[in-house]
Amino acid sequence: MNIGSLFTRHACYRPDHLAVVFGDQRLTWLEFNKSINRLANALMDMGVRKGDKVATILPNCLELLEVYWAVAKAGAVVVPLSTLLLEQAMKSLLNDSDAVVLISNAGFVKQIDPIKSDLSAIAEDRFILTDAPDMTGYQDYHALKAAASEREPEGIVIDRDDLFNIMYSSGTTGLPKGIIHTHYIRAMYATTFAASLRMRPESVTMHAGAIVFNGAFVDLMPTMFLGATYVLLDQFEPVSYIEAIEREKVTHVMVVPAQIIAMLNAPNFSYETLQSLEMILSLGAPLHREHKDALNRHLPGRFYELYGLTEGFVTVLDKLDYCAKPDSVGVPPPFFEMRILDENENELPPGEVGEICGRGPILMPGYYKRDDLTAEAVKDGWLHSGDMGYVDEDGYLYLVDRKKDMIISGGVNVYPRDIEEIVVQHQAVQEAAVFGIPHDKWGETPLAAVVLHQSGEISPLELRDWVNARVAAKFHRLHDVVIMEEFPRNVAGKTLKRVMRETYWQDQETKL
Repeated sequence: MNIGSLFTRHACYRPDHLAVVFGDQRLTWLEFNKSINRLANALMDMGVRKGDKVATILPNCLELLEVYWAVAKAGAVVVPLSTLLLEQAMKSLLNDSDAVVLISNAGFVKQIDPIKSDLSAIAEDRFILTDAPDMTGYQDYHALKAAASEREPEGIVIDRDDLFNIMYSSGTTGLPKGIIHTHYIRAMYATTFAASLRMRPESVTMHAGAIVFNGAFVDLMPTMFLGATYVLLDQFEPVSYIEAIEREKVTHVMVVPAQIIAMLNAPNFSYETLQSLEMILSLGAPLHREHKDALNRHLPGRFYELYGLTEGFVTVLDKLDYCAKPDSVGVPPPFFEMRILDENENELPPGEVGEICGRGPILMPGYYKRDDLTAEAVKDGWLHSGDMGYVDEDGYLYLVDRKKDMIISGGVNVYPRDIEEIVVQHQAVQEAAVFGIPHDKWGETPLAAVVLHQSGEISPLELRDWVNARVAAKFHRLHDVVIMEEFPRNVAGKTLKRVMRETYWQDQETKL
């Protein structure tokens, strides 16, 4: 079971169907497969063998897509690293992953050059650049491909449990961990999400988020599995994003909440420009009800929501269930199971809040070289998410909050999302993030950080009083409101409350 065989198949049976679009580059399945084969053979000619780790530090580009599948065909393991890494973190993850090849571009040479001597597993001739053919100390990606055969790589036998990738977590709560996925797991991504998201060979998927983020595989794998068309953008900008949907007749998009909010506020957002869409999938963080309702008013019958962890558990809210369960994040797909557990590992009945735990066919074998962390996350075959939630009588999951984000005020559990849902109802507010800050009397108390609409005007004190007049309980009342131009986010688009909290206290110390 080699994921790379998908491309061989589509080149045979769908040779002229459009496979990938990136900028002005448009490749059919036959052309794409030949290009992948050249890179796979080039890596094997270089001495890359089954199980070797091939790392990348690349932004969204056609070359990064090729690397994923060429490494699979060669039987090696791809390690896509974030382009936001600083030198020391880059060195740490390259060494931790045991990478023997690094593929990057000229924009990262300033960070790579100082750490080259510390990357003992990468030989001098295995640093490769996609865009600098004459740079000393680096191999030319395109020259290597040009010198290699476009025939199918030979002699590679892949078992279902062989590694396909090591994905380093985006690090919202600490240092990144290397999450392992096998060829079988990625095949389960393909079939599970193709069915759950109603995709077919004629679908056109468009993606603007960084594809080094594991969430990208939610729409990438089913698109590759079906031989559909994948449109990759280099970045997200709401106006051009909407223009691309209209131009390419895109049917399936996957976006994080911040991108949905930006689309809703774009001048060209309309039913007419987006009518080709059959799916708008929100993931990565909870989308507040206010924004869900706005999206569904303008584009009814298209909204899906996914809750999931890179470690291997998901639920999906289907577009036909949205009206009946608008605040839910859906149910586990077929062959997945879910439990809500208390602190003593007892399963809780519907309506009671506990930790979300799950298992299914995409569950990771573990964290790379970290059996200790694996044992903490996976107990008796069940993944413990660290997220709090409950199920209703029909088994639909409702997120409450991250266990680590929960505020304990006067001994009462306060879930930030309950307050955020109120804050975003104010017409001046575009986004809100609530987190706890220390308080002498109550232990912790809620604070709201907000981003206002461009035309929105309100003072922090006015907004605080407006919210506090509408919350459900006294312990939900905000201590303060901070207005920000934008929220800090990781590469996956997730809001970094930890960074906001640290910034708030730095600002308070400065004032003192």
